[in-house]
Amino acid sequence: MLLLSEKEIRSVFSMRDAMEAVKEAFALSVRGGCQAPLRTNIQAAGVDGCFLFMPAYAPELETAALKNINIFPGNIERGLPTSTAQVLLMDGNTGVVTAVLDGTCVTQLRTGAASGAAFDLLARQDAKEGALIGTGGQAAAQLEAMLCARPLRQVRVYDMNQERARRFAAERQEALKGYGAEILAAASSEEAVEGADLIATVTPSSTPVFDGARVKPGAVVSCVGSYQPHMQEMDPVILERAAKIYFDSQEAVLAESGDIQIPLAEGRITQDRFTGELGQVVLGNLPGREGEDEIIVFKTVGIAAQDLVTAKRIYDRAVQAGIGLSWGDLG
Repeated sequence: MLLLSEKEIRSVFSMRDAMEAVKEAFALSVRGGCQAPLRTNIQAAGVDGCFLFMPAYAPELETAALKNINIFPGNIERGLPTSTAQVLLMDGNTGVVTAVLDGTCVTQLRTGAASGAAFDLLARQDAKEGALIGTGGQAAAQLEAMLCARPLRQVRVYDMNQERARRFAAERQEALKGYGAEILAAASSEEAVEGADLIATVTPSSTPVFDGARVKPGAVVSCVGSYQPHMQEMDPVILERAAKIYFDSQEAVLAESGDIQIPLAEGRITQDRFTGELGQVVLGNLPGREGEDEIIVFKTVGIAAQDLVTAKRIYDRAVQAGIGLSWGDLG
């Protein structure tokens, strides 16, 4: 069994690699090639946290995986990651655990890559400006994926904690300087989204974090943070304005996300407005962008197929590169 740390994972696997792995995962899921029941969610009473367990099995990849991810938004005030995780990778023929990966890193890569895949498939080719709302544990990967998808000139970052937004922007400006984009802290979410071609939201908010009326024609909006029924970071106005609405998994989103559940219950939207799943675009079964002014929404809650394929591709690279710590070496 191989143990793979964040440093080792990132030494062999880039955000572009993750975006391709996630596209593969979305296509695999749409084709029915991955058995992945809805995740088990155990609430941590009194601390606004939860423990999530996500199993998956892909026969054609001869691989199974199990991720546990613990999401505690209050950790950001403690200087800790808001989500921590591990991924167990298993041989699909023997059931033997082949690897344990830093699941926090895998989650950051595959969650950022989900938005990155949506931007890559759906955004205008001439996109130049981005907006990121939220600076928690998933934010850095969201930003990198945005920059990886399109050669942006500027990205504006907003967080309710202005000092945290400024610190995040400065740190990411240095870390991602190779992309050539200017990364700035915005004074408000309105300032962030005004004129943005690509918008990503990654917050645990129970109220919308941006004004959907301010989103420009032609933009793509990826809402990532709402993974429970009481959470709603997406302004329903953007759903009413959208020409197309895509999901990572429509079943999972309808079961879990207030971003969609709440507007449906209020009658703001109906299911006939839903376009389909991003994997159908990957496979060519659904169109992507068909007009320069189309506003397109992508809602993701994360599916276990993403973790399985991403972890498998990382493991393959690690074996090829001869990196990682063997469990046997610990004895």
